[in-house]
Amino acid sequence: MEDNSAALDIRAINEKIERESAFVDLLVMEMNKVIVGQKYMIERLLIGLLGQGHILLEGVPGLAKTLAKTLAINTLSQAVHGSFSRIQFTPDLLPADVVGTMIYNIKQNEFSIKKGPIFANFVLADEINRAPAKVQSALLEAMQEKQVTIGEQTFKLEKPFLVMATQNPVEQEGTYPLPEAQVDRFMLKAVIDYPKIEDERLVIRQNLKGSFEKVNQVVSLDQILRAQAAVREVYMDEKIEKYILDIIFATRYPEKYNLAGLKPLISFGSSPRGSINLAVAAKCYAFIKRRGYVIPEDVRAVVHDVLRHRIGVTYEAEAENVTSMDIINKIVNQIEVP
Repeated sequence: MEDNSAALDIRAINEKIERESAFVDLLVMEMNKVIVGQKYMIERLLIGLLGQGHILLEGVPGLAKTLAKTLAINTLSQAVHGSFSRIQFTPDLLPADVVGTMIYNIKQNEFSIKKGPIFANFVLADEINRAPAKVQSALLEAMQEKQVTIGEQTFKLEKPFLVMATQNPVEQEGTYPLPEAQVDRFMLKAVIDYPKIEDERLVIRQNLKGSFEKVNQVVSLDQILRAQAAVREVYMDEKIEKYILDIIFATRYPEKYNLAGLKPLISFGSSPRGSINLAVAAKCYAFIKRRGYVIPEDVRAVVHDVLRHRIGVTYEAEAENVTSMDIINKIVNQIEVP
């Protein structure tokens, strides 16, 4: 009898998710008007938005930033009619330039609060590792707490709230690398590669025309907030939970999973935030695919983006040209799929 009611529950969840996720296709179609051939990035943006997380974006110089800046997150904000702001991180930026400050008004003889660009639904933090640690931590604190204190007043940030940060590869001069604990606050780290030749042809044509198609609002902010709540209801079986935990624990204790060869290559494994984010991202991926339950393929689809910035590689690994991606691949291939 219990099995029967569980099956009915899953069916009910499935039907609810199908209804709630109906807007996903509309939203993707609208974004595709402007963003050519970046299915991967659009999916990652939606996972970040639905999972109430944030996204760190890296790519070859000039590529990730152009895409993120001019197109992706701005297009998303137009399609859901949310507010958008962009913060260009520079070495002389101050925390007040991000969160806001108190301004003295001589006429009224009192201080008033001027809110910073962090008060928007969608924030593009451009070249986040160009600014000093103080500014980075002001942004990351706002991301984590979803609130900002200016003077003695605390303000809640707008909902939904999504930060997409771009960073320059660390090898470049004039960068302040983000500490591991700070990077851990990003739900996903997406790495973008050059577009395919057909897609780049369309990009050239759009730019030569000098105009992009107008993006219409196809989803309301309320729908997004409802979807964020619905994502949490996506069913995750205990076997999938165990699968996620096995992957995470294999980054910490590889020898327990017949992966002793990885031990000298990993300086630190994933934090508990990694397991939470992997579970949430897998639920979001299932939601985007309009399913009310998580399957192992959902976990495998997001595992690289959730963990690539959460595994430290040793000097030995660097000497052997082993990256965190190689380590994730070995773990995913070793752990038994439920």
